[in-house]
Amino acid sequence: MTYPAYSEYKDSGVELLGNIPERWSIRRLKYLTNEPLAYGANEAALDEDKNWPRFVRITDVRQDGTLRPETFKSLAPEIAKPYMLKQGDVLFARSGGTVGKSFIYNSEWGAACFAGYLIRFRSNQSLVLSDFINYFSQSVPYWQQVRMGTIQATIQNFSAEKYGGLVTSLPPLNEQKLITTFLDDETKNINCLIEKQQQLLKLLQEKRQAVISHAVTKGLNNDAKMKDSGVDWLGDIPEHWETRRIKNLFEIRKRISGELGHDVLSITQQGVRIKDIESGEGQLSMDYSKYQIVKTGDFAMNHMDLLTGWVDISKYDGVTSPDYRVFSLTDNKSYADYYLYVLQMGYNEKIFYAFGQGSSHLGRWRFPAENFKTFIFPYPPQEEQIAISNYIKSEHDKIARLIEKCSDAIELLNERRTALISAAVTGKIDVRNAA
Repeated sequence: MTYPAYSEYKDSGVELLGNIPERWSIRRLKYLTNEPLAYGANEAALDEDKNWPRFVRITDVRQDGTLRPETFKSLAPEIAKPYMLKQGDVLFARSGGTVGKSFIYNSEWGAACFAGYLIRFRSNQSLVLSDFINYFSQSVPYWQQVRMGTIQATIQNFSAEKYGGLVTSLPPLNEQKLITTFLDDETKNINCLIEKQQQLLKLLQEKRQAVISHAVTKGLNNDAKMKDSGVDWLGDIPEHWETRRIKNLFEIRKRISGELGHDVLSITQQGVRIKDIESGEGQLSMDYSKYQIVKTGDFAMNHMDLLTGWVDISKYDGVTSPDYRVFSLTDNKSYADYYLYVLQMGYNEKIFYAFGQGSSHLGRWRFPAENFKTFIFPYPPQEEQIAISNYIKSEHDKIARLIEKCSDAIELLNERRTALISAAVTGKIDVRNAA
């Protein structure tokens, strides 16, 4: 649907906003509130008493502005008082990767206060509606100002003063109401479409994993006679299959480089990647000569964190952290791709998790070498391993194409929503009649 422009425009004097409708004005956020923008409470004051006011964080709020259903931490009433939220308070994230993100507090959530890494904007309702500011904070001009304010910072941080200095276009109050009503309806429709695509995306991802799990543990012949494998996680397997311990299939390699000059490899959930050590970004080592060698075709595994770690076959020669596990297939009746699918299933379905050790609450639940070596895998005939791998690749490619289309649709809908909000809150389109 297309919308008309306003009949008359003027120069806003702000390059990011361009021309605005004749009757609109330009104001900084700090002049649209009855009180200074405020910082939230320190998390050190948290308490487990759920009868006290809940403690709202940016991660507790979904993209559509609704609250996640998890159980929240609380804040003691005597501490919470200065940080209590009121209906319509807009909250901005001030540090880390969430800088610029915002949401509006809804009193239906119950009594709540806000976290220290949030900044509260409480609008002067005689000048601006909270809903209008909330929509403006989802627009392109808003994000351009935030990025300009953080571009020089080593660690992203956006203070209350910086938020107060942001410039917004400002229609008369009656137009603000019409614009927010219009955007409520339109974004609700777009959010509904996005949610359906996200549900489809989740189903496709689950189907992809189900295809892998069934093929590597049950084979491709649905009529095959089955037997108990004797392994809890594996269950029944085809009668003619065997099982093997990892130590009888693989050999762990621990080859310390002793020199510099090799490509440094990272193990990510997108596979083994060559690390850019020139940029200085990410976690770097003081001495890469102490790293271990990885050869093309080796399996490389981050076994130090079974929640976020991964395993893949390296396509590169290089070195990786000595804390990781590098191993290679030694059984000449086995096919590497088949066991890669089995190993990755161990992460995806948290099969390895039951065999881990460490401090899970600190994100360090590792897979010790002794447990790894004695872990039992299915052992089909080699020709079946090859057939299973080829089948999985074929099905994976089909599902991947559907996932890509679904992801593209979500991206386009998000772009459509942002473009519509941006055009409406800066007066590039006149939605008064549509509202």
